[in-house]
This record gives sequence, structure tokens and C-alpha cells, in this order.
Amino acid sequence: MSKSQASSEPLATDESLVRAARLGDHEAFREIVDRHGPAMYRYALHMVGDSSDASEVTQEAFVSAWRSLSGFAGRSSLRTWLIRLVHRRAADLQRNRRATPIDDGLMSRLTPAAPDNPLQSVLDAELLEALQLALNELPWHQRATWLLREVEEMSYEEISIALAMPIGAVRGHLYRGRRTLAERMARWR
Repeated sequence: MSKSQASSEPLATDESLVRAARLGDHEAFREIVDRHGPAMYRYALHMVGDSSDASEVTQEAFVSAWRSLSGFAGRSSLRTWLIRLVHRRAADLQRNRRATPIDDGLMSRLTPAAPDNPLQSVLDAELLEALQLALNELPWHQRATWLLREVEEMSYEEISIALAMPIGAVRGHLYRGRRTLAERMARWR
């Protein structure tokens, strides 16, 4: 099949991939991994702060997804369900150790690159470092809700499902997290 033929074929929906994977289709599950793996890894990396731990958390979440695919009822999106699996694995890991700093550069996509302005580059780097430190100090649920809302751009309902908490609790954690970050980042306004 030529590349042009492949690109004209419609992409499989998550639902059809789940149905195929439930029947043992490894290629369908590989497509799920390719489609949702980057967001899962990014979230894990923000939550655990270490690339090898984030890889392990993501891999464990996919193993769990493969094993429990038959239990996925479709009451939420596949993405939300997978993020919830990552969140559980990351929480398990965090329970067994103290918080670690977020890897430098993770938040770099939140600030546009400075156009060949050394002073602006230094200020941007300092801002990101301050944001990373402030995020590291947030309680677990505040950090999780902030990352899912602001970085992963998930809805309140998706976050509620992913973190297994009522929407009111999501709003509360997000509000407190934003307020704390605003206080700690006040000098950058």
C-alpha cells in the first residue's frame, strides 16, 4: 500500500481499537500506545520528576491496561482511563519515596522561546525554575489537578474521572493550587 493510500484511510477510533485489542489484536493495542503514550508519559514525568520512573510508571500503566481492557466499560474516554492508570501507578511510587524535583526543561513549552535575547533567555529560565520549585511544593492532588488542567488541557470532568474524585474536589484542589502558585510566583508578574 502506498503512503498516499494509507493517509486517505480514516484513523481508527479509540473504541474500535479497544474492541480489536480485547480480541487480542496486538497492532490495535500498539496503536493505542502510540496514540496515548506521549500524554501518559508526559503526565507521569511531571508527577514523579524522573524520566526512568516516568517510563516505568507508563509501562506499568500499559501492562495494567492490557490486562484489564475487558473491564474498560467506556464510561469515560480511553485517554481519561489511561491517565487514571498512570496516576495510580505514580501515586504508588510516590507513597514509597519522598518527592523529587521536576526535571529541568519539562515546563519549557509553557513559555515561548526568547528571540535571541540573552536577558530574556535568563529571565525565562529563572521563571521556569521558580515554577518548577513551586509545583514541587504543591500537595499531590493540587499538583495533579493543575498539571492535568493546565498542561494536558483536560476538562474538569475528565480530571474527576482520572483522579477518581468529585468535580467539586477537582475544582477545590485546582483553586488552591492556582492560589498557592500565584502567591509563590507573585514576583514574576
